[in-house]
Amino acid sequence: MPSSSARLQNLPPYVFAVIGQQLRDMKAQGIDVIRLDIGSPDLPPPDFVVDALAESARNPSNHGYTGYTGLPAFREAVARYYKRRFNVDLNPDTEILPLIGSKEGIVNLSLAILDKGDISLVPAIGYPSYEMGARIAGADICHVEMSSQNGFLLNVDSLPKEVREKAKLLWVSYPNNPTGTVANLDFYAEMVAFCAENDILLASDNPYMQITFGDYKAPSILEIAGAKDVAVEFMSLSKTYNMAGWRIGAAVGSAVALKHLLAVKSNMDSGHFRAVYEAGVAALDNTPEEWIKERNQVYVTRRDKIMAALPEMGLSADLPLATLYIWAKVQDMDATEYATRCRAEAHVSIAPGEAYGPSGDGYVRMSLGVANDRLDEALNRMKTWYKSIKS
Repeated sequence: MPSSSARLQNLPPYVFAVIGQQLRDMKAQGIDVIRLDIGSPDLPPPDFVVDALAESARNPSNHGYTGYTGLPAFREAVARYYKRRFNVDLNPDTEILPLIGSKEGIVNLSLAILDKGDISLVPAIGYPSYEMGARIAGADICHVEMSSQNGFLLNVDSLPKEVREKAKLLWVSYPNNPTGTVANLDFYAEMVAFCAENDILLASDNPYMQITFGDYKAPSILEIAGAKDVAVEFMSLSKTYNMAGWRIGAAVGSAVALKHLLAVKSNMDSGHFRAVYEAGVAALDNTPEEWIKERNQVYVTRRDKIMAALPEMGLSADLPLATLYIWAKVQDMDATEYATRCRAEAHVSIAPGEAYGPSGDGYVRMSLGVANDRLDEALNRMKTWYKSIKS
């Protein structure tokens, strides 16, 4: 059997695949492990979205290919959403490209833009697929500084001239996974200006735009004048409408960048099942704001439970205004050891911060996407475990 390609050998194991295998091994031994490591919503989508899927699936004419650019009705629904939510105008034919979940588009954008010797500017704490896409493309990676001292906002001012000259892609993501940090339009304006000045494509990953708490409302980078000249934004129905397993989202913005992305996608996939597109239209057009608010209030309750328990678990965190996560600093032991022992001894799986980049060391990430009774049990296990190892 031939050996794997060089690009695959340059690709480290995906951290959640590794953790998932460990958890399957533990389950096979009869161990009940509660997962707080993965950001998958535990609640269902609105009933009318499921009904739209079922009705479309029963139509015998709806089971063929839907085309590389997806269903026009879905692209039009995304355009209506952006106009309603952000007052951003998008051309459904040239500025919106449906994706098989935003993760697919994130990796494929790197394949569409980057060559060997190019640099991808990746947050020093961020979603692993930004870096993995660059590695698959054979490009070099430069981690952009971000730390608690600057509110986990990217510091592009620290990038040397030689890096800016070779960089072709910059990733930003706010509300941020894993830190929960949010950004304002002034920050986005700085990123747009930086990329325009240095001829860099700006990729904004914005799947948590509707997972917000209190009075906070997340913006879109496309609200900035001139952003569509240099930027694409990834949106997803996974978190917004509890449709993670449906794998539907879109890239929106620069028509030129989306044309490049389509060139890759059209050689890899053939679009979604029509019923998924039609359910997506129902979600985008018909979900009331009250449903979003009620769902987010469930997350607020869970967030506050975790925040109250942190001191008894040797952790501390700033209160997040958005996302599904608590980004907690480990107080008195190595963070990776903390996560590993918590999984093995307390039987609660949390994500080690180092999985999100070099500046994630010292932190762990905990998800709000777990049922209330299981969350209560997980917190009790962690408090009991931490007390036992410190006594």
